[in-house]
Amino acid sequence: MTRHLDLPALVHIIGPRFAEGAAERDATDTFVDAHYDVLKEHKVFSALVPKELGGGGVTHRTMCAFLRELAHYCSSTALALSMHQHLVAAAAYNHRNGRPGQKLLERVAASEVVLISTGAADWMESNGSVERAEGGFRVSARKPFASGSPRGGVLVTSAPYEDPKEGWQVLHFPVPFSAEGVSLADDWRTLGMRATGSQTVILDKVLVPEESVVLRRPRGRFHPAWNVILTVAMPLIMSVYTGVAEAAAAIAREQAAKRRDDPSVPYLLGELTNELTTAQLATDDMVRLADDLNFSMGLDVTDAILVRKTIAATHVIATVEKALEAAGGAGFYRRLGLERLLRDAHGAQFHPLPAKRQQRFTGRVALGLDPIADG
Repeated sequence: MTRHLDLPALVHIIGPRFAEGAAERDATDTFVDAHYDVLKEHKVFSALVPKELGGGGVTHRTMCAFLRELAHYCSSTALALSMHQHLVAAAAYNHRNGRPGQKLLERVAASEVVLISTGAADWMESNGSVERAEGGFRVSARKPFASGSPRGGVLVTSAPYEDPKEGWQVLHFPVPFSAEGVSLADDWRTLGMRATGSQTVILDKVLVPEESVVLRRPRGRFHPAWNVILTVAMPLIMSVYTGVAEAAAAIAREQAAKRRDDPSVPYLLGELTNELTTAQLATDDMVRLADDLNFSMGLDVTDAILVRKTIAATHVIATVEKALEAAGGAGFYRRLGLERLLRDAHGAQFHPLPAKRQQRFTGRVALGLDPIADG
């Protein structure tokens, strides 16, 4: 039987349920655990896996739209889910282009296993310590911002290793959450996106078999693998934040309509629309550049993605701040929901790359330099 997954319809079925209790979860830093059961039931975690490998076969564009709409109901669920989906998307791109990825995709399709990423915090240098061990390596590290980690099945991470012959490298590898030495710190106490379960993952002398290492790259230098990761990830992630901005704008317009005789209101709504449209245009163009995983990996595409990410993040935050102004005093009350969306929106600036690092990256590319390292 052919599997059919209608994400555009599904989001409006499960979304209202996910919206229930959002304020309480935010106030108590409670992970959206029950939502993961629903997503697994509907096989959303394997939605991006190609059909021939047992998945839903939905497009990258469709998943971006799903996450954007889901953020209208529960931004924490959408953001945590986007972290899993970008790992699946990268594996799908690699598989499509003759590189390793099939094994991971088949595992996700078979059991809806949740993938947890630590790439943003690790970036070029990574962190932790690696020692040689029989059959592989012993890895110790603390990996923060691991969204969805309370329900994690496989950690997709990295660590620095000083090879006796080749010098400093970064090893990339998966680690089952069931492996001995893996634990979570109860440390997710944040400004926004409080229900994402983005605890720090602690690795204490975890054995990583030699054959589990999927990539070795020079430490501190840009590697072509990032051309895949950033190009598939940023449209998914920023779709979530664009959904946050859209949700805030809807609240603001509803509140502003109650003050239609105030001569400042049309100006505020005009400004709001401009800010939101700029964020939407930047995010839509990121989705276009990813081209449903048909893009040709290269620094030009990656740079364009990162430029648009900064534009989207800047205007997402500006949209929600303008929404608060347009809503008037009512927006200052937590019960309206704008305050939570404003805090959630500020998370956009911390995803790769933060604005100043992106600007340096882009400037170095324009000069024909390595985007990261001198020398």
